[in-house]
Formats: sequence, structure tokens, C-alpha cells
Amino acid sequence: MNMKKDYDDIPGTIVFDADQSRRGYHLNQFCISMRLQKNREAFNKDEAGYLDQFPMTDEQRQAVINREWNRMLELGGNIYYTSKLAANDGINFQELAGIMTGMGNEAYRAMMLAGGR
Repeated sequence: MNMKKDYDDIPGTIVFDADQSRRGYHLNQFCISMRLQKNREAFNKDEAGYLDQFPMTDEQRQAVINREWNRMLELGGNIYYTSKLAANDGINFQELAGIMTGMGNEAYRAMMLAGGR
């Protein structure tokens, strides 16, 4: 049951709460599987086939295939778990944050060094 929460209307913010955790369970199970080399190899060899092991929604699956990072969070992904997929693609956490904010890596880095937003 999804009830209205005080933090639902914070612009640009997705709070990973219990509802999001339930919604993204299978997506997050896939993402955390990327911590093991054998799983990364299997995924890199056949993304669609590897994803078949995880009963994600079609939207979640498409977000993974298209590397729609923000969409993964909207669909219940945990930022720390989705970063495992990014790391598999050679993207570090700072670069991922730059992509997700639309700023790019250098602008994001400069912003953070200047104290953040």
C-alpha cells in the first residue's frame, strides 16, 4: 500500500524507502550480482539472457538495457546497487553522479569541490 509521504514532493529527489525497496527488489538483486566477476562476464556476454534470471518489470529491464540511471532509481533501484552496473561499464561513482545530474563529470566535480549545490 503506497500512502502519501511527507517527502514525496521534494523536487528532484527519490527517497529509497521500504516501498521503493519492495518495488526494486529484483532490479537490485540483478545489480548487486554485478559484484561477482563470473556474473559480470555472463552479463557482458549476453545481457538479455542474463537478465532473464531476474523477474524485473519490463520497464526495469528496459532501463537496465538502455542504462537509464535515473529511471532505474524511479523504478526502485538503490543508487549503491545500480552503481555496480555502472562500474561494470567502466563508470565510477563520481562520473555516474555527473551523468545523473546532467552536468557531466568535470562540472559535477567542480561543483562538489566548491561546496555542492
